[in-house]
Amino acid sequence: MTAASSAPGLLELRPAPEGLPAVDLVPPTIAESGDPFAAARIAALLARVERGRPIRIADIVDRLNATYLDWMFSTAVVADTALQLQANWMTDYRSTAGIVVDDGEYGPTLQIEDSSRVDPWIVRQVQRHVAECRERLQAFSRLDRQAGEG
Repeated sequence: MTAASSAPGLLELRPAPEGLPAVDLVPPTIAESGDPFAAARIAALLARVERGRPIRIADIVDRLNATYLDWMFSTAVVADTALQLQANWMTDYRSTAGIVVDDGEYGPTLQIEDSSRVDPWIVRQVQRHVAECRERLQAFSRLDRQAGEG
């Protein structure tokens, strides 16, 4: 063996053997409070729920779990995200009526104001979460090693 035959560099690949399955599988993810990837998905769904009436958070959780089969959302994570959105709304509009998280007869509920100011506001919230996701992905892509050096 000569030094030239084992020199460092980008690995050359031959064509895949016939029948080789794709390995682009995504591992399951358990949603966590404060995670922008979970918050973006939750807020994007909340942008589409019916306005002006209480909706059970359990129903929102069920819809998220049915929509994102590789994720597992819990009531606590969805409630935490809804409470953060409520706090953001109160900061932006000095009003508690825009997003209301309450205890309903069948468990916690969320009610979003039926007004023209909600859609642009919630779109900005989702955009903020997506931007944070991109920042995290970019930081990860700059890592050279698993331990974080690079």
